[in-house]
Amino acid sequence: MNSYKSGKNTKKKKTGNRKRKSGNAPALKYIRTGVVILAVLTIALAVRSCVTGGILSGGGYNVDGVDASEPEIDVQLLDVNPYSRPGIQTDGINGIVIHYTANPGSTAQENRDYFNGLQYSQETEASSNFIVGIDGEIIQCVPTWEVAYASNSRNNDTVSIEVCHPDEDGRFTEATYRSLVQLTAWLCVKFDLSQDDVIRHYDVTGKICPKYFVEHEDAWEEFENNVGKAIVDAGQ
Repeated sequence: MNSYKSGKNTKKKKTGNRKRKSGNAPALKYIRTGVVILAVLTIALAVRSCVTGGILSGGGYNVDGVDASEPEIDVQLLDVNPYSRPGIQTDGINGIVIHYTANPGSTAQENRDYFNGLQYSQETEASSNFIVGIDGEIIQCVPTWEVAYASNSRNNDTVSIEVCHPDEDGRFTEATYRSLVQLTAWLCVKFDLSQDDVIRHYDVTGKICPKYFVEHEDAWEEFENNVGKAIVDAGQ
């Protein structure tokens, strides 16, 4: 009798287990489906963020309407001093050099004030003719006919543009990128240069600057092409 009850109970447990497994299968199926849908939505949102923020590997920025006209420039010339504005006349402009600040989140104004403060701190020699900010604002620090301490052996025959960026990877915001294209194209027209005369600090010294344009050659080529298109459109 005891043996019979034991067998009966065992049979019930097995049947019950089968019922629970059968009942859980649809729920597990829905959970798995939900996880897949969530993963797809996450990827889609990430891609959308990249597109709207203009941060794709090759650039992907919207440059509609960007031309080679003179952009709005806030002229805040540095004090003439040996550390950031030596007051030396250039030998003539043969190129435009693009840099990045390597100081994530800093503004154009903060970088301009840093350059001007070097006359007091005397910690290094550094400056740039122009600075493009995260919101697309442009500050001029040094006249284009004067040397800026930015590109080493090319200081005497180039105009330098320092560019702000929000993150460590050195990628520019869309507002920054649009202003940079317009400023660069305008300078090319002003000095009768082409897109081939636009270079990176990296091309002069091998320094990883501007970082994103060095690590993503496709983005640099796209930038050059955007500048070239703006120059061509200006001649039409």
